Amino acid sequence: MGKRHRTVITGMGWITPLGHDLESVWKRLRAGECGIGPTTLFDASTFPSTFSAQVRDFDLGRFLESGVERHAEGSRNSHFALAAAEMAWGAARMRGFAGLDPTRVGVYLGGGEGPLDFENFAAAALGGWKRDGDGRGHLDTAAWARVALERLTASLEAEQEPHQAAGHLAVRFNAQGPNFSTLTACAASTQAIGEASRIIRRGDADVMISGGTHSMIHPLGVTGFNRLTALSTRNDSCITASRPFDRTRDGFVLGEGAGVVIIENAAHAAARGAPVLAEIGGYGSTADAFRITDIHDEGRGAIAAMRGAIEDAGLTVDHVGYISAHGTSTEENDKIETLAIRTLFGERAKQVPISSIKSMMGHLIAAAGVVEAITCVLAIRDGVLPPTINYQNPDPNCELDYVPNQPRKADIDVALSNSFGFGGQNDTLIIRRYANQ
Repeated sequence: MGKRHRTVITGMGWITPLGHDLESVWKRLRAGECGIGPTTLFDASTFPSTFSAQVRDFDLGRFLESGVERHAEGSRNSHFALAAAEMAWGAARMRGFAGLDPTRVGVYLGGGEGPLDFENFAAAALGGWKRDGDGRGHLDTAAWARVALERLTASLEAEQEPHQAAGHLAVRFNAQGPNFSTLTACAASTQAIGEASRIIRRGDADVMISGGTHSMIHPLGVTGFNRLTALSTRNDSCITASRPFDRTRDGFVLGEGAGVVIIENAAHAAARGAPVLAEIGGYGSTADAFRITDIHDEGRGAIAAMRGAIEDAGLTVDHVGYISAHGTSTEENDKIETLAIRTLFGERAKQVPISSIKSMMGHLIAAAGVVEAITCVLAIRDGVLPPTINYQNPDPNCELDYVPNQPRKADIDVALSNSFGFGGQNDTLIIRRYANQ
């Protein structure tokens, strides 16, 4: 085994339902504000869930000083990623750095399917649907093709591919090194950061642009999660709908957005005088190998991922000062995540503060893990833990310290960030205060 290089975070940016600026969003999180409201991206009035956590007032041109036209036909996913990456790149003081070798700069992004060109796709489907005499029907592919070839565009079709956002980032930042996309649903951006840090550790890159981006607030996305009964239907009080660990929780709130971190070899960062915000100390990744949409009922994969990240960092559970929970506000996740923490941490489980910012941001799916990792960095920096809002009714299955409703001052050096995805994917990061030693 070769030398293990230390990996640090030198820049961060995000586009979220609570805003588009790092510090203003962090201020709103500390204040326990909520970014959930009625869905306006499409008419959701007849859906079981009529609300979501949308990104509002977004314009890519406000973030890119030049070159917007090169990405004009990009999807909502790609535009969110570009804006977040532009912020992170600037914060890392990469602009104008003459010593950057583009072949040593890579991209590792968590993502998912891009928003569908829904109206034109639906028009082609309607044009190709033939009703049979028995009242059923079939797709006439020849009729479909006539409408589809007229209305569907190549660029929009290409943008539906999950890897397109990573391609946009490579073009924007001339990143000629490793380029990967990970598609592990709700765990994707945490996995992307973990894998990107390993690329730097083993010396295959100096800089990685990493994180995640996703927007599923469209008719197919919402329908799918409604059919899975995964979404809250608290339509009469949507700002209180996301209530992780609360006994009355009834599902998650679908969100959208992006987060990007610049991960760098610590020696490379030091050589160019870059700001170091935190260190990625450890990473654990497992699969439940159980069911597609359920966590193992004993939390075996979650336990193994957390244990792996802690051991990878050379730490023990006694070093962990804060846990950023996956905390989706679903009955199953919150109960089993609590069980996993209790099993791994033992008697110390009740002493470690835990919170879920999904109570305020909703669930950003492939972008969820990175915004939560960024929150860990800011919590370490400022000594403040964000709350879990809407926690009013204790659940006997969730009896830990969830930092309910109000932020908390806490001097921490090590944070653990969990992400668990459909398919049984479990990923955990250890974010720690950087010490130049």
